[in-house]
Amino acid sequence: MTGPATAPLPLSLLPDTATIGDQGQLLVGGCDTLELAAEFGTPLFVYDEAHLRARCTEAVEAFGDGVAYATKAFLCRAMAQLAHECGMQLDVATAGELHVALAAGVPADRLVMHGNNKSMAELEMALTAGVGRIVVDSFDELDRLDMLAARGIARQGDGGQGPARILLRMTPGIEAHTHEFVATGQDDSKFGFTVSSGLAGKAVERAMASPAVELLGLHAHIGSQVFSIDSLRQSATIIAAMAAPYDLPELSVGGGLGVAYVDGEEGLTITQWARVVKDAVAATGCTAKVLAEPGRAIAAGAAITLYTVGTIKHLPDIRTYVAVDGGMSDNPRPVLYGSGYETFLPRAVEARRARTITVVGKHCESGDTLVRDGTVPDDIAVGDILATPVTGAYGYSMGSNYQHVLRPAVVFVADGEARQVVRRQTLDDLLRYDVAP
Repeated sequence: MTGPATAPLPLSLLPDTATIGDQGQLLVGGCDTLELAAEFGTPLFVYDEAHLRARCTEAVEAFGDGVAYATKAFLCRAMAQLAHECGMQLDVATAGELHVALAAGVPADRLVMHGNNKSMAELEMALTAGVGRIVVDSFDELDRLDMLAARGIARQGDGGQGPARILLRMTPGIEAHTHEFVATGQDDSKFGFTVSSGLAGKAVERAMASPAVELLGLHAHIGSQVFSIDSLRQSATIIAAMAAPYDLPELSVGGGLGVAYVDGEEGLTITQWARVVKDAVAATGCTAKVLAEPGRAIAAGAAITLYTVGTIKHLPDIRTYVAVDGGMSDNPRPVLYGSGYETFLPRAVEARRARTITVVGKHCESGDTLVRDGTVPDDIAVGDILATPVTGAYGYSMGSNYQHVLRPAVVFVADGEARQVVRRQTLDDLLRYDVAP
C-alpha cells in the first residue's frame, strides 16, 4: 500500500454506488451493509447490481456484439441473466457452467465454450445445444469433433444442422507478468497451440480442411490479473499477424485484465484495453473483428464480502490475529496466489485504520489467511462486521465446502432493495450427495 498506514479505506476500491450513511456506515446500492449482514447472515457476498451492469455495458460499447463475460469469475443464474440482458455473450468452460447459463435462459448461440480438455460428452452437449462458438484447444479436440460429426452429431441452430463453429486457441509465447499459476500465454503452457513451434499454423490448416468444423478465427489468452499494457498489445499483435493471411472474420484477445485490489494499484479500464488491442490488430493489417472475454474486470470490484469477527488474539510483539466466520473456503485466492486485500469496518468506513491485524478464517490450517497485514480502527471488537472489498471475482466461484463449512449466500443490491441470488447452504445440504450406509 502506498498511502499512510492509518488512512481510511480508499473509496475507489468500493462498488460504484457505495456511499456513507448518516452514522458513518457503508451503504451499497442504497442498502445498509450492516443490516444486510443481520438479515442474511455472514459470510455474505454483496454485489452492486448497477456496478455489474455498468461494466457489462462498457464492454459491449468498447468491443461490440460478441464480447463475452467469462463466467468462471462468478456465475449463478442471476449473473448470467444480467450479462445477457446487457448484451454480452457468455464464456463457459465446463458442462456445469453451460448448464447454468442455459438454465438462466441465455440462448445457446450466445455462448462460447472453452476448456483445455473438453470431453466427448461436453462437446456433444455443446453441439446439440447449439452453442455459438467452441474454442478448440488441442488436436485431440479436433479429433473428437471429427468423430462426433462421423456419428451424425452436428451443431444445432439456424433452423437446421451445421459444422461446429470454432476458434483456435493460440499460445503466443508472451510473458504476462502475473502469478505463475494464472499465466497462460507462455510457450510452456497446458493451453492452446504454440505459435513458435509451428503447431498453431498446423492447427489452422487442419481445421480449414475438416468438414466437421467451420473456422471463424483465432483466440489467445495470456493470463489473469494482467497489468502490463505491452503484454496485452504484443499478444494481440502476434495472433493478428497470424490470422491476417487467412482472412478470418474473428479474433479474440481473451481476458485477464488486471484490477486494483489494494491502495496504490491501478489497472486499465475496459475501454482503454479495447483501444490498445484494437490499435495493435489494425497495425498488422488484420481486418478481423476484435472480441474479448472480460470476467474479473466485470465482477471483481462489484462486490464486498462481509464477515463477523469471532476471536481477537493479540500476541505481544508478534501480531494480532482476527478470526472471522469464513476463510479459505469462501476466498482461496490469498492461499493460492498470495493475493492481497484491504480490510475495513463497514460501521466506520471513514475512520482511521491504525491497528494492523492478520485476518484468518476458521479452518484447521495455519495457511487459512485472508489478509496478512490488514488495517482497521483501534476499537475493533468481537462481534464486529469486518469487510474485504473487491471480492466479486474468484471468491465464491472458487470456494469449497472444506471441513463441511457451509457455502455463503450472495445478494444483489440495487435502488435500496436486496435480493438473494444464491442462498446460504444448510447442514442438510451437506448430506444431499452422501450415500447413506
